[in-house]
Amino acid sequence: MDLIVIILLCLSTLLFIISFFQTDKVKVLEKEVEQLSMDVLQEHFLINKKLKVLEEELLMDQDLFEAIPNQMSPEPNEILKNQVLALYNQGLDLHQISKQSSLPIKTITMIINSHQDTYGGL
Repeated sequence: MDLIVIILLCLSTLLFIISFFQTDKVKVLEKEVEQLSMDVLQEHFLINKKLKVLEEELLMDQDLFEAIPNQMSPEPNEILKNQVLALYNQGLDLHQISKQSSLPIKTITMIINSHQDTYGGL
C-alpha cells in the first residue's frame, strides 16, 4: 500500500513539473487574435487612406470638368433647336422639353434666350 502511495506521489510530482514546460494554448490563441486585430486595423487605415486619395482625385477631375466651358457638348443642330422652340411655344415647361429633346435644361434655356434675342420674342 505504501508503495502505491509513493508511486502516485512521484507520478503527480512528475506531471506537475511537466505542466510548467507545456505551452499555454490560450496564450497562443490570444496572441493570434491580437495579431489578427492589428492586421485588420492596419488594412482599415490603408483603405481609408486610399479612399481619401481617390476622393481628392475625383474632386480634382470634377473641378477640371466644370472649368472646361461647354466644349464637351456640341452645339445642337437646327432641327433640335426648332423642336425645342416648338415645344416651348406649345407651353411645355423646361423639364418636359428636356425629357423629349434629350438636351440639358441649360442648353434649352440658351436656345430660347438666343431666339428671343434674335427675333424679339416668340
